[in-house]
Amino acid sequence: MKRRDFVSLLSAAAGSSILWGCRKEQLGIQEAGIDMMSARGGGTIATRYPLKFPTTVTPSALTLESKLATSDLGGGMISNVWAYNGQFPGPLIRANKGDNVNIQLKNSLPEETITHWHGMIVDHHNDGQPMSSIIPGFTYNYSFTINQRAALNFYHPHPHMLTGKQVYLGQSGGFIINDAEEAALNLPSGPYELPLIIRDATLDGNNNLTYKPSSGGMIGKIPLVNGTRSPYLNVERSVYRFRVLNGANARIFGLVLSNNATMRLIGNDGGLLAASVDLNRIDMANGERTDILIDFRNYPNGTTIMLRDLRSGWDLLEFRINSITISGELPVTSSVITALTNPVTTRQFSFDGMSKINGREYDMERIDWSVPFGVTEKWIFKTSGNAPHPVHVHGASFQVVSRTGGRNQLFPWESGWKDTVLLEDRETVEVLVRFDAFKGVYLMHCHKLEHEDMGMMANFEVI
Repeated sequence: MKRRDFVSLLSAAAGSSILWGCRKEQLGIQEAGIDMMSARGGGTIATRYPLKFPTTVTPSALTLESKLATSDLGGGMISNVWAYNGQFPGPLIRANKGDNVNIQLKNSLPEETITHWHGMIVDHHNDGQPMSSIIPGFTYNYSFTINQRAALNFYHPHPHMLTGKQVYLGQSGGFIINDAEEAALNLPSGPYELPLIIRDATLDGNNNLTYKPSSGGMIGKIPLVNGTRSPYLNVERSVYRFRVLNGANARIFGLVLSNNATMRLIGNDGGLLAASVDLNRIDMANGERTDILIDFRNYPNGTTIMLRDLRSGWDLLEFRINSITISGELPVTSSVITALTNPVTTRQFSFDGMSKINGREYDMERIDWSVPFGVTEKWIFKTSGNAPHPVHVHGASFQVVSRTGGRNQLFPWESGWKDTVLLEDRETVEVLVRFDAFKGVYLMHCHKLEHEDMGMMANFEVI
């Protein structure tokens, strides 16, 4: 597909769905497990559904099949999706540092695809870049050894000009790495450690996900958590660890608890922070992850608390406390993070309009700059408009050192190691980065997926 055809497709899609045929389901409100609860404001009644969770798998001899499927969004509300192994979201992959990964991607979609391991530091062949896309009916084999800190990572498609559509229609999942440092902290685990993939969606009259992108990004009309509409979660009077991923195409979330209680932030994209911090609000751009602890021990049995998005006003997830017994501890965490210093080169990158970096649209065959292996550099991100631009870098994590203009500050969730940082209008963000794992070709791009698809992406080579 040529870029001009893609842009035309964006315009045409604004008024109609570009999905396959629809499936109509007759819904009832007396489904088993469905409770009628008072919604926020107006005295209206909202139906809430049990939060679902992806199955957990290991990356050893794993097959991930990208295919058309259906998924229950809650209470029998069935939607057509494009999914990994028929699951929306995809399976939660879990492994330890030092494990070998052997994954075969099978493309059973009606168009080309490839899977990128967002946050995973791997060589070029295993990175899942657009030039590695495979056509329908073909497979792609990944094989690498995990050699990075414990963290929640994000896997999703990365074919050029098709990423937004494929992610939106359901192809995404979490990849958790564990290590010895994390294991020694006695963090909540098992049923007290839960993934939350938060995103938005728009449904058509038959309750199917409908992709209606614009040049400003795909902004949905309702929230989904783990593919569930209006979910609730029964929790005990204990401390829970939530591994949160913003899996939306373009929407930024401002997470708060409805009672204004604090959440203990212990980690982000690149794993544990140098020190945990208690916050009332955490903002997350597309592709960012946060690792938070929520303490439910001191609430009476029967209490309900909402995880809310302040930016949209949405209630995302209702916690229902229903346990008499009090258990668990609220850990204070720390980790040694060596600061990058003394950059030898400074590079400036302007995110222009909705399709260019430094005035150029993405060309799969072009290398835009070269980076010496093992050398610390300062990269400066700027924009004069059409933000937000969540800037994502492949091949290494970086450290955010300053933000001027716009919000004019750094935030606790931007400390430590990052692979995605939010660039708002009239902001300048400086990061320090060092590529010391692999040489080869990597990508930098805006993680607002429609901007990425329109060309706000660049190749660079570590030499």
